[in-house]
Amino acid sequence: MPTDGPVVNVHVLFFAKSRELARTPRSEVDVPAQIVASELLEQLVARFDLTSIRDNLILAHNETYIENLSDKINFKEGDELAIIPPLSGG
Repeated sequence: MPTDGPVVNVHVLFFAKSRELARTPRSEVDVPAQIVASELLEQLVARFDLTSIRDNLILAHNETYIENLSDKINFKEGDELAIIPPLSGG
């Protein structure tokens, strides 16, 4: 993932349909230490082939939902990022 500033390694967790599409339950990626959530989402969608569910994904940084994609995320080495697709119930 390209960046102009410092880069850190974070743990990415995939749930439900995102796990199926990414073909893994978890991964480690290098991300900019500071990035706008929408930019991060686009990079993750492209890297892990999540295009089909892109508009319905929720991101969580260290177990806190990212509610506004225009927010900047400040990552530290080893942080956790969860990719959560839409959930269905029954």
